[in-house]
Amino acid sequence: MLRVMVLVSGGGTNLQAIIDAVQAGKITNVELVGVLSNNKTVKSLERARNAGIPAVSVSPKDYDNRDLFNEAFLEKVDAFAPDLIVLAGFLVAIPPKMAARYSGRMINIHPSLIPSFCGVGYYGLKVHEQALARGVKVTGATVHFVTEGMDEGPIIAQKAVYVEEGDTPEILQKRVMEQAEWILLPQAIDDIANGRVVMENGRAVRK
Repeated sequence: MLRVMVLVSGGGTNLQAIIDAVQAGKITNVELVGVLSNNKTVKSLERARNAGIPAVSVSPKDYDNRDLFNEAFLEKVDAFAPDLIVLAGFLVAIPPKMAARYSGRMINIHPSLIPSFCGVGYYGLKVHEQALARGVKVTGATVHFVTEGMDEGPIIAQKAVYVEEGDTPEILQKRVMEQAEWILLPQAIDDIANGRVVMENGRAVRK
């Protein structure tokens, strides 16, 4: 069984999609061992506890500097001894030490077709605001392995979503979640857990 830990910052809709997929047997060979958030009061922690998953929080606001936070953050993660870390709407920069330690064992979901609308400053609604401002006709979501560079890791899977007339950032965000994120992320976890996808020589390789 692959020990999976999920990191979240907000309400945890992607987390819920993972929990539901595990319970429905769409993700196999996986044990959800923990959920961590940088926010102490978000619904994602409640979702985890309702599913019987240990949930903890660690906030940069509780530390005098980023180095101290990074140390505490990594200690919290290491304590769960995860085989795979899943960033499911986690808005904290991953420390280089953590990216190195969990190389090939950490994935992220991003709400665009990378390399469009990604990198520093592109998160949450901001991604969809920029997609609409640019006038793209197709957007989507991407699952990728995490490296030190923001949204720069090897791409595992992508799914396109059409932009529709009259879309607001909120409407587009919901459609991308429903039609792409909640499908791609559970699939990627199942693929990794069952040895169908690995990171080799800086690329995501499908076996």
